Amino acid sequence: MGKVKLCLASSTGGHLTQLLQLEELSGNYDTFWVSEKSETSKNLLKNKKKYYFIQQDRKQKAFIFKFLFNIFNAIFILAKERPNVIITTGAGVVIPLCVFSKLINCKVIFIESFAKVDSPTITGKLLYKLKVINKTYVQSEKMLKHYETAVYRGTLY
Repeated sequence: MGKVKLCLASSTGGHLTQLLQLEELSGNYDTFWVSEKSETSKNLLKNKKKYYFIQQDRKQKAFIFKFLFNIFNAIFILAKERPNVIITTGAGVVIPLCVFSKLINCKVIFIESFAKVDSPTITGKLLYKLKVINKTYVQSEKMLKHYETAVYRGTLY
């Protein structure tokens, strides 16, 4: 088997900022990044191999169309890159990527948001309920009660 292919995926903003804390780890693997296209993500992911999703907000009227586009984009990315592992900090934009990753036997590691100390994110709850996640990490010990199999190892910061 060749070098492990790693996908680091998140929405833009705080989720991406948290994921970037794993940048040092990415040097050990054939790595690519997936995020929402924004000025922030373009700046933070400069000089990295990357793919972009359309920013989606479930409260917008155009959400379903953007979500459908992102589903097809996720399938394209997975077919082209065929990662062995996806590490994600969420949010909703990564759901199709994680769900369809199971078609190529890709493992999913979910890191619950640093900001969530009392209740899980919608993305975390959904991926956990769908049994898409192979390993869940929480950044607050109080969050262990929400994820039966989660592991607490401290924060990314």
